[in-house]
Amino acid sequence: MSELSSPHGSWPSPISAGDVARGVRLPAYPSVRGDEVWWEEYRPDEDGRTTLMRRDADGTVHDLLPSSWSAGTRVHEYGGRSYLPVPRRDDKAIPRMGVVFSARDDQRLYLLERGAKEPVPLTPEPATRAAVRYADPALSTDGRHVLCVREEHTDGEVRRSIVSVPLSGRGAQTPSAVRELVSGARFYASPSPSPDGRHLAYVRWNHPRMPWDGTELRVGEVTDSGLIGEYTLKGGVDESVLSPVWADDETLYLASDWPGFWNLYQAGLKGQAIALYPAEEEFHAPPGRLGSRSFCVLDSGRLVTLHGDVSMSPSVYDPDTLDLTGISTELTSWSQVDTDGTSVVAVAASADTSPCVVRLDPERRSVEVLRRSMTEGPDPAYLPTPIQETLRGRYGATVHANVYPPTHPDVTTEGPAPYVVWAHGGPVSHAGRELDLVKAYFTSRGIGVVDVNYGGSTGYGRSYRRRVNKEWGVVDVADCEAAARALVERGVADPERLAIRGPSAGGFTALSAVTGDTFACGVSYFGVTDLLGLTRTTHDFESRFLDSLVGTLPGFVETYRERSPINRVDEIDVPVLLLQGLDDPVVTPDQAFRMATGLGSRGVRHALLEFEGEAHGFRGEEARVRSLEAELAFYGEVFGFETDVPSLELSTVPPEPRVERAEATTDEAVGEDEEDDLPVAERLPEVTPAAGVDAETGEPARPRE
Repeated sequence: MSELSSPHGSWPSPISAGDVARGVRLPAYPSVRGDEVWWEEYRPDEDGRTTLMRRDADGTVHDLLPSSWSAGTRVHEYGGRSYLPVPRRDDKAIPRMGVVFSARDDQRLYLLERGAKEPVPLTPEPATRAAVRYADPALSTDGRHVLCVREEHTDGEVRRSIVSVPLSGRGAQTPSAVRELVSGARFYASPSPSPDGRHLAYVRWNHPRMPWDGTELRVGEVTDSGLIGEYTLKGGVDESVLSPVWADDETLYLASDWPGFWNLYQAGLKGQAIALYPAEEEFHAPPGRLGSRSFCVLDSGRLVTLHGDVSMSPSVYDPDTLDLTGISTELTSWSQVDTDGTSVVAVAASADTSPCVVRLDPERRSVEVLRRSMTEGPDPAYLPTPIQETLRGRYGATVHANVYPPTHPDVTTEGPAPYVVWAHGGPVSHAGRELDLVKAYFTSRGIGVVDVNYGGSTGYGRSYRRRVNKEWGVVDVADCEAAARALVERGVADPERLAIRGPSAGGFTALSAVTGDTFACGVSYFGVTDLLGLTRTTHDFESRFLDSLVGTLPGFVETYRERSPINRVDEIDVPVLLLQGLDDPVVTPDQAFRMATGLGSRGVRHALLEFEGEAHGFRGEEARVRSLEAELAFYGEVFGFETDVPSLELSTVPPEPRVERAEATTDEAVGEDEEDDLPVAERLPEVTPAAGVDAETGEPARPRE
């Protein structure tokens, strides 16, 4: 490694790790009813608590939950929308909005009445704490029930359904009052009752597919005993249908990736769905979390829709004129829209604005910021401006990336800079272009960042998304290496000072990449190290994800072994930093520990930092600060520059042996005599298609010969 010839990496920066951890109170899932707006607000400075907020007509903002309460759902482990404003009436029959929410601690549904000091439960207490979970709530047409996805964990098995929960609270004491409407599929999303209450639309899918692979939009008639006459309106094994929204009693809007991108469609209760505005861009965000919607229907019949690539912007679509009219705004990254039929709320951000709650007036085409996630941000002069790049990857493939150069108002340095390649999690996800203080923490110190939307990323259509199928650990690594090489060839990045880091699936990519000769070090945040172990210990939602990413078992068992970083330790000769939460149900702690053991056994310099009470993604301020400072110190140690954080000691010996958790597994545990226990694909349940519609594709059925 060459000697340093510049102070890159040690530029003086006003952005501390504490600023990053405390500075952003992230909003999510805003809702609007008249002049009042609600949202979830994640607070890292309150030990990772998520509270519910309400903004009144006069601009007053209220924190609705007592400090001992935190909202959040663990359905699918990744959760999603956990609350819903609901109408209540006092003695004068004046509507007053309360709020239903899922409590993070016990996962029960609660109702917080307007002005009440404490929430009251709506669902029964399960035999095992947090074993019954609720998410993606929708209000019934009569306003007396909340419809939502329910997830039940019993004796290691998981069962999901759509249920109706009475707002009266009767269900808390009488479990049978929580009425099951539909069950039988592995996964459910987006329960949506028709305006007249006669029908329910929802989305379902089954293992081994993920919701971006193939889903079914189902419709049934609501009765006292549940749904009857169900059929698949659109979707199937090779089409992802998302977010049904009723336009009237017999018409739905939805998003489908049938043409290659998630585009908007209109569908009646029977017949073929009609594409509204065919375009090679996304009109819906990827369905990684429940309850996230990218379009909404106004009382006027028009739609407000987000569209773009990884950064979406708003437009108004008029079904009468077929015109899509953009809305001018300086905020460039929009998500999670909601409407009361007149006004629209969303979360929006830009390269120099952290995510905030905004209200959009579709008539005036105006945007108002209602709540900022940072009251005082850093000087914009220290914030990097992302450069959107389309690079050439292996065999001429396109690689999308966002480059964040070192940025400082007073310091410039000659020569190429150290660069860190970021591999996002997912891997079917993406890296956006909104303000991220973590990136600014590094770039303000003279370390460049290139955030790679490698093959498999969302935002660029189904074909790009499916590049990672059967090629995880190959395509993603090649694309990250290509991005790094492109910056080196331009003279921007120092070839001797390249690092790669990533969380979860990105950690797997980072650890796989350091087996090559491109990167001088790697950082894994709760990353996958053992693919076979992951199939046995991870949560149900992703338990069959590897079928598409690597291959079905047991046929591809050798590929699982060959791709696992834990089995490639002999190929790693550069320093590695491993950061892991000890309560992680997605990538269990044994994966990082075994990786550290393997590295230490070969004398490879490494550090393993484990965090009590942290799960998949660090929520607490202490863990966020310590991990970020450790990462900077790691780069300083490897690249040889001085830092303004405590030094990090790297080890060349294995960590002390310990008793692993019961769920931990090793590659050796999956021997030839146990391969019969490896998971196999499930068949889809039979569906009842609408007349003239193919059950698998949702397209018109061909007439029989």
